[in-house]
Amino acid sequence: MGEGEGAKSLGGTATTVFFSYSREDQKYALPIINFIQEAGYAVWWDGLLAGGERFSQTTATALANARAVVVLWSKTSIHSHWVHDEATEGRDRHCLVPLSLDGAIPPLGFRQFQTIDLSHASHDPARPQIRQLIEAVAALHDRPPPPLLRTPRGLRVGRRQLIATSVTAAGLTVAAVIWRERLFGVGEAPNNTVVVLPFANVSGSPAQDYFPDGLSAEIRAALARNAVLRVVGQVSSNVFKSTTEDAKTIARKLGVAFILDGSARLAANRVRVSAELIQGASGFSRWAQTFDRAIDDIFAVQSEIAAAVTAALTREVAKTTPVDQAVGTTNILAFDAYLRGRADFALAAGPDTDHSALAHFEEAIAYDRKFGAAYAARSRTLIAIANQLAAGDKRKLLCDEAIAAAKQSAILAPELADAPSALAFALVSGRLDIQGARAPYERSYALGRGDPDVLGRYALYCAHMGRLRDAEAAIDQARELDPLNPRTYWDIGSIQFVARRYGDAVSSMDHALALDPRMANVNGYRGYCFLMMGKLDEAERAFQEETSPVTQLPGLAIIAKRRENEAEAHRAFAKLVAELGDNGLYQQAEVQAQWGDDKAAVATLNQAWSARDPGLFLAGQDPLLDPIRANSDFSTLLRNLGFH
Repeated sequence: MGEGEGAKSLGGTATTVFFSYSREDQKYALPIINFIQEAGYAVWWDGLLAGGERFSQTTATALANARAVVVLWSKTSIHSHWVHDEATEGRDRHCLVPLSLDGAIPPLGFRQFQTIDLSHASHDPARPQIRQLIEAVAALHDRPPPPLLRTPRGLRVGRRQLIATSVTAAGLTVAAVIWRERLFGVGEAPNNTVVVLPFANVSGSPAQDYFPDGLSAEIRAALARNAVLRVVGQVSSNVFKSTTEDAKTIARKLGVAFILDGSARLAANRVRVSAELIQGASGFSRWAQTFDRAIDDIFAVQSEIAAAVTAALTREVAKTTPVDQAVGTTNILAFDAYLRGRADFALAAGPDTDHSALAHFEEAIAYDRKFGAAYAARSRTLIAIANQLAAGDKRKLLCDEAIAAAKQSAILAPELADAPSALAFALVSGRLDIQGARAPYERSYALGRGDPDVLGRYALYCAHMGRLRDAEAAIDQARELDPLNPRTYWDIGSIQFVARRYGDAVSSMDHALALDPRMANVNGYRGYCFLMMGKLDEAERAFQEETSPVTQLPGLAIIAKRRENEAEAHRAFAKLVAELGDNGLYQQAEVQAQWGDDKAAVATLNQAWSARDPGLFLAGQDPLLDPIRANSDFSTLLRNLGFH
């Protein structure tokens, strides 16, 4: 049949006919699908989806490769956004075959096509309307139509029926009632748990990946602000960005009841967003809608998707708190710049991407001076850039700018958890104002129970302030929300290290490396754990695998000293000083404390205090400094830092 390289049907034959219809019309659609298959064409329809298969990816592939798009218009389907979307694809590719099930007139935009009226065609393949359908499909395959169809003895719609069982067309209505009754509460995941998968970029341009990624992130953030819902964090969600795994598998791995999937296409001044809420236990759709709007309406689309999903979920849980409006902007240029900045910052590839992110965030602020989220993002980026520079006036200036940006964010967006979180982080990293950071950190925790990044920062602050119980409670919440985020397990390991639970810390950091073997400093801290357990060989192997000199070089210097290899110890220490300069003052003090040189360690820490080395934030609970805890000068320094 010359079917090309289309999507594969269940029998392995390339799909050449895409069948679009409303699910309410399914029992009428099945005989028509069967007629097309009897004529020798492989048909894709949504009943071929395995339970829980991701709709957006599978459907898009089948639709893009089909040589004929058959659309069943009815009084129901003319109101379906999905059918409109699929019909538009067929129309634009000149392969549309429109049918009318009940005499319904196609919607505007599709009335110029001759529609085959099946309202009186019954299920008889000898009817001229059925013959007309087959001839139209054949013409789009550049082949003559097959001989007259025989009357089928039974529907042969493939091995997988709609629920992958032996449900017949007559039983579909009963099955649908059962599905509706059991839609919520099936499976072990709490009914208020949801993951927002990264929306697919269907624009055809990889340069626009930032837009659907950012859009799904904004919808995720809007849902997370609802106290009723538990929303999986961005990193765990992004693990499934390009996966072929079905919805049931994704839901099981993340421990969620629902999945929000979708796609976005940005073209000229219009955006089309398709979104679908899928029940994880069964894999079937709970809600689906397509939004085709002017780009200026993208904020309304975000709110509508978040509100619709929230309504579907909160209907079945104890409370029905409405979703908060996103704290952002109504300026589309500001929003676009902000999304580009987020995409660059997330790369974490070094100074170039950080500076690019900063430029985008500043562009967003230039478009909208009241865009609170952009100020918070600018603050975090400034700190990232400052920490890459040598200590000095330039670093101080960047840190001061970061604090000012975070304060402005908190003023403009007082309900945005990221605002006080950014302020607290900037106060600690920029000024070592450890006590001053407490209030904004507490504020971020009160607002950000649904944001694993906010929870992680708060947990580490608590741990280094000696509040281990608070730290563990917050990081446990972060782990529940973002179970596949390697950073979460790195944070867990860091808290366990501070708690002197070195074996547990190694296990957590091993988990982080299993999720992302490229993470910097994790092997270094594994090495520190082994050092504290007296396992020098394991420690050395860990340090040799570390790529960051910040943790590698101090560890090697300590090991060499413990092995009484003085020359090697001083060689490693000299390399630490040469490579990191004043940015490594805190690490130098750690080495000196472990070497037993209390006087030198305290002197170096005081030097670090003068330079406002952010590493001093670790001093309150750092196990590497335990040898000098009884030193009175060190106790004085800790008081000056705000630890007592």
